[in-house]
Amino acid sequence: MISQGIFPVEPWQIRETRLEFDLLDEAESLFALSNGHLGLRGNLDEGEPHGLPGTYLNSFFETRPLPYAEAGFGYPEAGQTLVNVTNGKVFRLLVDDEPFDVRYGELLSHERVLDLRAGTLTRDAHWRSPAGKQVKVHSTRLVSLVHRSIAAIEYVVEAVDDFVRVTVQSELVTNEDQPEASDDPRVSAALKDPLEAVHHEHTKLSALLVHQTRGSELMMAAAMDHDIDVPGRVEVITDAHRDLAHTTVICGLRAGQRLRIVKYLAYGWSSLRSRPAIRDQVSGAIAGARYTGWQGLVDAQREYLDDFWDCADVEVDGDAEIQQAVRFGLFHVLQASARAERRAIPGKGLTGDGYDGHAFWDTEGFVLPVLTYTVPSAAADALRWRASTLDLARERASTLDLKGAAFPWRTIRGEECSAYWPAGTAAWHVNADIAMAFERYRAVTGDDSLERDSGLVVLVETARLWMSLGHHDRHGIWHLDGVTGPDEYTAVVRDNVFTNLMAAGNLRAAAEACTRHPEEARAVGVSTEETAAWRDAADAAHIPFDDELGVHQQHDGFTTLREWDFDANDSYPLLLNEPYVRLYPSQVVKQADLVLAMQWQSHAFTDEQKARNVDYYEQRTTRDSSLSACTQAVMCADVGHLELAHDYAYEAAVIDLRNLHKNTRNGLHMASLAGGWTALVAGFGGLRDDEGFLSLNPHLPDGIGRLRFRLRWRNFRLTVDVTHDDVTYILRDGPHGDLNIRHAGDELRLSTEKPTTVALEPCEPLLPPPKQPPGREPLRRRLDKKG
Repeated sequence: MISQGIFPVEPWQIRETRLEFDLLDEAESLFALSNGHLGLRGNLDEGEPHGLPGTYLNSFFETRPLPYAEAGFGYPEAGQTLVNVTNGKVFRLLVDDEPFDVRYGELLSHERVLDLRAGTLTRDAHWRSPAGKQVKVHSTRLVSLVHRSIAAIEYVVEAVDDFVRVTVQSELVTNEDQPEASDDPRVSAALKDPLEAVHHEHTKLSALLVHQTRGSELMMAAAMDHDIDVPGRVEVITDAHRDLAHTTVICGLRAGQRLRIVKYLAYGWSSLRSRPAIRDQVSGAIAGARYTGWQGLVDAQREYLDDFWDCADVEVDGDAEIQQAVRFGLFHVLQASARAERRAIPGKGLTGDGYDGHAFWDTEGFVLPVLTYTVPSAAADALRWRASTLDLARERASTLDLKGAAFPWRTIRGEECSAYWPAGTAAWHVNADIAMAFERYRAVTGDDSLERDSGLVVLVETARLWMSLGHHDRHGIWHLDGVTGPDEYTAVVRDNVFTNLMAAGNLRAAAEACTRHPEEARAVGVSTEETAAWRDAADAAHIPFDDELGVHQQHDGFTTLREWDFDANDSYPLLLNEPYVRLYPSQVVKQADLVLAMQWQSHAFTDEQKARNVDYYEQRTTRDSSLSACTQAVMCADVGHLELAHDYAYEAAVIDLRNLHKNTRNGLHMASLAGGWTALVAGFGGLRDDEGFLSLNPHLPDGIGRLRFRLRWRNFRLTVDVTHDDVTYILRDGPHGDLNIRHAGDELRLSTEKPTTVALEPCEPLLPPPKQPPGREPLRRRLDKKG
């Protein structure tokens, strides 16, 4: 785990108090900066030492063949892998003639700070060279949330006690060496020199490189320009080559004097535009950045984040670690999406190349709920991206001899990239997850325009897929066979409850959308007979239930499978230590599946069913997926196990800050970071929206004295302030004076004129706290009220 001694717990920043070489990889992910278009890993300014060098452009990828021991009809033929593009972060510093390298000389102090309100990464280093010359280096790095293509770095070198000659080389470098790939399937496939040089140019203070991928034939450009401020004489030289450009600054500094360099970076790419067009794009972006200036970029970043936190902040009294972690998570979720602008939101954002940079159902299922309630414009952009891939989804369905559209399990551009059918193609629920995200956006924002423009056809085509996959038996019951739910340890099954409930919700949502938009529905060939068939299938969907045990079966027959021997198989994650032939026929669960169904389709379960289901599946869930803890937090809170919910909320929130899954080096877990918000807001805040209403039912564990969170709902801004005794709803503003919500199942009218305070309902669990598999208990958070 990452120690609090190195990364102390502070409410608005992530601070590294000293440099630990064995944590370089993890720190690079934690300190990554992004805006959804451009991502910079938190590598040291001088480039070395590094764990994983990384500069990424959203959806800029290379294709690669997918290997199969035995090919099968319908298997995807090519994968897509995120490319590490031209690195503009590098400053090589020479003190006299010795390179500033933290591995040599003496590093007297070193601190880095990710400021969650300023949106900057700062670094302060005090170094003594092997020859005894001392310098202080201060840098501030940002990726602009306001200017989509722009990053900038302020780099300051100060002489401490002697005159020194300082040489700084500011670089653009392409095709950096990458570490060897791991056998872990979560780690991306390594690419060797993926970029071919197309063009390079330079002036005295600037340079520009253009490159193209070999297979995907995508073209990108990176440009840099500089402002230089130093007392006395300075010499500046810039040159550019195929894969390297550098601006060299040489000057002398007396004790106390400083060299200050501001480096402006611009990135752009396209699959369609010409080399001159891409070149002009980044040149224009650089000109705009210089016009704004360094201070203008810093001020605009702070203003943007002030607006964000005003609508998104979550305040937690009593648990300082969760307080820090939930803000860290919200910050990175924003960074992954703010300027993605109709591109995918990858599972790792742009913080690393884990999962090959692919987007999964994680986006719609875990990230978009947060964005829909806090930054709905970013959620809308992500949904428009999905809609833009509809033709590819239709092609995929046609290849599989199905009607409608089959969205991919994992992808960058829209094609299916999963080489494993049982956990990929068979996980049809991704289609309903996408439909749910469109439906949630409409319900939460009150905006029908996205549904009319692109959501309706997605709902229609996913509904047609379900009708093509499902069938009515001779008793009229509707079944889905050969499916894999969220739990990838039980694959290709019959009537997975999560999938069936989500498919039914998809079918109903499509029918209702066609009623709201009859002309658009007719344009895509929908008839009243078709919508009636959708409703019939939804009403007849089979939801397996074990009457003897009093629990829902995760899928038909699940509760009759053999029990997994947890005592004899305790090396986790199981997927890296046990064959699937052992996992599939056993009652062992990788991640919340049936339990997730109870969160997303809460209205389909009684309170008693929820309690019994939580008790049963807690004992069988290993949490080998980062997606699980937040869902378990929500449902444990729902059934009254508030302390256990607190444990899971902590785990979801600090997954990367404490490196709980030991793979933070490959990039952050966006879904779990979003899940920290979900655990607090949907768990302890009781937020549900599956029936189209804003419903809340808050309760707090002992270790949290107060929880305050902000939501957007249909152009209202609502603050929810929860204590152990009551909840106060503060309707800050909105399109009119009143808003109806549900509190603890009862309708409650809120007014912008004054807050509304309501006593909390008792929260008594029906069953004792459940056990977990041996060795898989969550980290305990038994805190007193002071935290």
